[in-house]
Amino acid sequence: MFYYIAKVIVLVIIKVIFRIEVRGLENIPKKGPVIICPNHISLLDPPVIGALLNRRIYFMAKEELFKNPFLKFLLGTGLGAFPVKRGTADLSAIKTALTYLKKGRAIGIFPEGTRSKTGKLQKAEPGVALLAIKGNAPVVPIGIKGKYRLFSKIIINIGKPITFEKYANSKLSSERLSAIGEEIMQEIAKLL
Repeated sequence: MFYYIAKVIVLVIIKVIFRIEVRGLENIPKKGPVIICPNHISLLDPPVIGALLNRRIYFMAKEELFKNPFLKFLLGTGLGAFPVKRGTADLSAIKTALTYLKKGRAIGIFPEGTRSKTGKLQKAEPGVALLAIKGNAPVVPIGIKGKYRLFSKIIINIGKPITFEKYANSKLSSERLSAIGEEIMQEIAKLL
């Protein structure tokens, strides 16, 4: 219940303070597991994406945010986000994400692992590729263009889902995961 109330509040706020244009909403599967994969340019990306999409998104969020009791409650209990230790192979976060995917839920991952300070795309972390394959979930690339300034225009382009079924029975080497991550980033780049 809290999630949907927060979603409406955020939606009203962002529609008032930004000029947001969303293209490709029809590319978000209505049901079943899916990985939502936007580029990451601002702290506002998760609430904006969460408010605009037609499904509940369970975002992976940096562990540091969960150290604050209020944010831990807001993000975890209220919004369903779960922590990830950045810069490591966080098995707990991977297991949580796979559990959500097995339940047919949508998870949100910023494949770069952190915000881009320059706005340029960075290299994808291997976790998104691993989850797409192990979770048997399509990846929906999203390109966020613009700067979150008062009354500025933000364009959110949602690409068609990408599947990686061809790798389901393959050995998942770090090279293969990097190649899949690169493919995802190329699709995001096309949307910018």
